[in-house]
Amino acid sequence: MKLKPLNDRILVRRLEVEEKTIGGIIIPDSAKEKPMKGKVIATGPGKLDDAGSRIALGVKEGDAVLFAKYAGTEVNIDGDDHLIMREDDILAVVE
Repeated sequence: MKLKPLNDRILVRRLEVEEKTIGGIIIPDSAKEKPMKGKVIATGPGKLDDAGSRIALGVKEGDAVLFAKYAGTEVNIDGDDHLIMREDDILAVVE
């Protein structure tokens, strides 16, 4: 399925979190927190300003991003979990 977000919304796939701590302790699935890092899969065209022109987004497809813990709406696309969120929910781009 192909999905194109609208306006300033962004489709993000969560990146997997490390299953072991630095000390070698394996963390069970029930104790893991959802990762707050992901990869941008698709972006919308941008927000409209008062004059009706588009404001470009600060992220592009392929960027690794950090986002707020409870940001976005979870969706399942072809068996993979993704998030659709607004650009405002993204905290930083990882370089």
